[in-house]
Amino acid sequence: MTDQHTRQDPTTQHPADLPGQEQEHPGGTGEVSPEPDHGEHTYRGSGRLRDTRAVITGGDSGIGRAVAIAFAREGADVVLAYLPEEQQDAEDTARWVREAGRTAVLVPGDLRDEDHCKLVVDKAVQELGGVDVLVNNAAYQMSQPEGLLGISTEQFDRVLKTNLYAMFWLCKAAVPLMRPGSAIINTSSIQAQDPSPHLLDYATTKAGIVNFTKGLSQDLAEKGIRVNSVAPGPIWTPLIPATMNEDSVADFGKQTPLGRAGQPAELAPAYVFFASQESSYVTGEVLAVTGGKLFS
Repeated sequence: MTDQHTRQDPTTQHPADLPGQEQEHPGGTGEVSPEPDHGEHTYRGSGRLRDTRAVITGGDSGIGRAVAIAFAREGADVVLAYLPEEQQDAEDTARWVREAGRTAVLVPGDLRDEDHCKLVVDKAVQELGGVDVLVNNAAYQMSQPEGLLGISTEQFDRVLKTNLYAMFWLCKAAVPLMRPGSAIINTSSIQAQDPSPHLLDYATTKAGIVNFTKGLSQDLAEKGIRVNSVAPGPIWTPLIPATMNEDSVADFGKQTPLGRAGQPAELAPAYVFFASQESSYVTGEVLAVTGGKLFS
């Protein structure tokens, strides 16, 4: 099995053909076919985050799981925030973290509640002794083929609360505890620059995350806290069959120049870079991991 340092053809590194499938939201990793690659058998760490204390929201599966595995193998302890119905996925992620010899703290709950966001940060302080890196990765999306007219007020509210309010609340809770050298990493999306009509509300929040990242980076620069964003393209996670119809799933990612969807494992190195001292002179930036779809 090759690791993330082995040079490969990016067009064939992972399968392009995904079978059409659907499942109930929020989806489970074990029900996805093929199961996403989170780097379980490929990511090799080198101590780049030794003794770092990280909070990762949406840490149970998908990109969050890949980041947790990579962070642990780089030497970090992690707090995983996730929805209660994602408990099994969260426990599986925690197992990988612990197999790397690091601490995993599980904090189930809904980030649409401000008090719960504060609790997540409090748990990091209680269990790990502080927060060095905050990864705002949790998100909600639901495809609406009718576009604007198909988006209910309830859905719009859920998308904004999950994707924007939670990020704001978590940052407010974590920043006073962060020392110089700490980092905040927000997950935006190619949707911030190339919005799909069927994801209008989701795309709106992802554009907001880019703007929030840039503004907060200026606010916190004098404190020595860096703020950056990773902008994924189409990435194969349980969220895809849980929010799209079978035909859309079967075509997912094929529109990219590389001709396939990305895997969560291909995102993890970007988060490690932003979390590590290697990016000490980088703040307010967006790193697009999109399979060649242009982000400008």
